[in-house]
Amino acid sequence: MTDPALLDALMLSRIQFAANISFHILFPTISMGLAWLMVFFKIRHHVTGDDGWLLVYRFWLKIFALTFAIGVVTGITMSFQFGTNWPGYMNTVGNIAGPLLAYEVLTAFFLEAGFLGIMLFGRGRVSETIHTMACLLVAIGTSISAFWILALNSWMQTPTGFEMIDGRAHVISWMEVIFNPSMPYRLTHMLIASGLTTSFLIAGVSAYRWLRGDHGSDVRMALRTGVVLAAMLIPVQIMVGDAHGINTLEHQPAKIAAIEAVWKRESAVPLLLFAMPNEAEKRNDYAIGVPYGASLILTHSLDGELPGLDEFPAGHAPVAAVFWSFRVMVGMGMLMLAMAWGWAFLLWRRKDNYPRLALQGLVAMTFSGWVATLAGWYVTEMGRQPWLVTNVLLTKDAVGAVPAATIFGSLIMYLLMYAFLMAAYVSVVFYLAQKAQHSDDHVDNNIATGGH
Repeated sequence: MTDPALLDALMLSRIQFAANISFHILFPTISMGLAWLMVFFKIRHHVTGDDGWLLVYRFWLKIFALTFAIGVVTGITMSFQFGTNWPGYMNTVGNIAGPLLAYEVLTAFFLEAGFLGIMLFGRGRVSETIHTMACLLVAIGTSISAFWILALNSWMQTPTGFEMIDGRAHVISWMEVIFNPSMPYRLTHMLIASGLTTSFLIAGVSAYRWLRGDHGSDVRMALRTGVVLAAMLIPVQIMVGDAHGINTLEHQPAKIAAIEAVWKRESAVPLLLFAMPNEAEKRNDYAIGVPYGASLILTHSLDGELPGLDEFPAGHAPVAAVFWSFRVMVGMGMLMLAMAWGWAFLLWRRKDNYPRLALQGLVAMTFSGWVATLAGWYVTEMGRQPWLVTNVLLTKDAVGAVPAATIFGSLIMYLLMYAFLMAAYVSVVFYLAQKAQHSDDHVDNNIATGGH
């Protein structure tokens, strides 16, 4: 029999790591997209000579610095947990995970750390060209970081390029490890998600400033940038998501079965809009669906066949959690599409007279990217259960011997700290938005000299 204490430690370790990664991912998701938009703002100022773009840059630089700092700090706690909570993970696949994490530090983090200081404090002390190059290198660093992290995570989902010797994974081909079957789809999906999260953040904060009477040219520029970027990215994300789903069906059919709550292999599968997956009875209660929808989307055929959850003897993911997480992600994506396209039409028809209700709606969507990102990551991470590394390492076999009480105590401290940091972050973002109009009134002379 399984030791009940192990079950407690296993579940608490999973919850703790989930809490850590859930909080951490929110900030790199913003910093990746925002870093590239900071470069865009600088280039637009250089090309047009319009100081409004520089005001946009200066405002968002503060939020970028805050976001980047929290992202770095929260990422460190996860690396400690590999040794404390999940020693079996590094013992089994450390030959692969270790180098990939080291590559991220040696390439991305060193690049970001090396030029972040110039980006934050160098304007007016170095030439505009050097300062813009520093911004560009920081942006490149954030994307390289995503590349290595997604390479490792994707390898855990669809592992290739290795062999097992004495219970440990050894690399046969680094190219196959890094560019595993799901990696290009996950990386593209995540980078676009970062762009969407950032665009709605910028649009939402700009709408908030407009509602407070800050109608400066910089606010209009930022609002338009956020809306137009979101309107362009969301259709691309839908197409990438479709391709990603087809790839997942090929390489992780158990995950697709959980997403669609398919209990036994069947064809002409409906797309369930609502259902209550019943794991005890292996059925879906109160199901409302679009006939043939799931088969059409995933196989591009009305009578396409999807695998059932009963085909996976090692077990499958918690169906209800994966099923609903996926629908939250898609539902938020559809809401983002409607909001972005509606606002794009509004910007086209009206130059400055924005309806108050539309502005309030955009403010409400400020952190919508976070909701979609978290839901997507829950699908990704819970969907591969019970495997930590698919068909290589079960999650229960990787957990350490830390007492459940110890894990529970640290989990509570993590949750309290994260709740405080989350409230502080959101408060600071809107505080800076409130303060911006007053500080911008005194910035003209500093712009001329490049000062801060």
